[in-house]
Amino acid sequence: MARPSNTEERRQQIVEGLLRVMAERGYERASIAEIAKAAGLSPGLVHYHFTEKQEILLTLVEQLAGRVRERVKARLERVKGGARAQVDAFLDAYLATGEDADPSSVAAWVTISAEAVRQPEVRAAYEKVVRADLEHLEELVGAVIGRRRARAVAAGLFATVQGYFVLSAAAPGLTPPGSAAGTVKRMAAGLLDAAESPEGT
Repeated sequence: MARPSNTEERRQQIVEGLLRVMAERGYERASIAEIAKAAGLSPGLVHYHFTEKQEILLTLVEQLAGRVRERVKARLERVKGGARAQVDAFLDAYLATGEDADPSSVAAWVTISAEAVRQPEVRAAYEKVVRADLEHLEELVGAVIGRRRARAVAAGLFATVQGYFVLSAAAPGLTPPGSAAGTVKRMAAGLLDAAESPEGT
């Protein structure tokens, strides 16, 4: 029997419901009843569209990855300048505030990273996303300093981005509002300058 035509809409409501609950209470406290309430649906509909809570979480991982990649793509398309400007645009896409900033998604991503430590299926999905994004940054950094030295620089910058995510979600008052993108771009400039200098070779 064919599912109703609004299946994808309902699934999206449920995933957004999990995102909202996770951003406020974490994954463990995100019961099916709470997810359903946040989605404006009955718990029965949640069970109809997803076999278990982890399936909703894995769908959320894919969707958050897609959102940030769209943001990266949009920023890179607007770049005026060379390879360094592309590195800055990538970092802006992850960290800059603005009308497309999404603190709930950042908080949910931090929770997902914690669940990746506990759940092998979530770890696999998380690692796939992070590996692809890190490789993208490595490619952009490699266009500035060459592929041989790009891995260490890209990994350091990406780890700093993830650290800012954790601080903003777990202890929001510790970093000055709106400072992350500028700070990491200055770090990037220093690392790229050092790698380009004769001593950095």
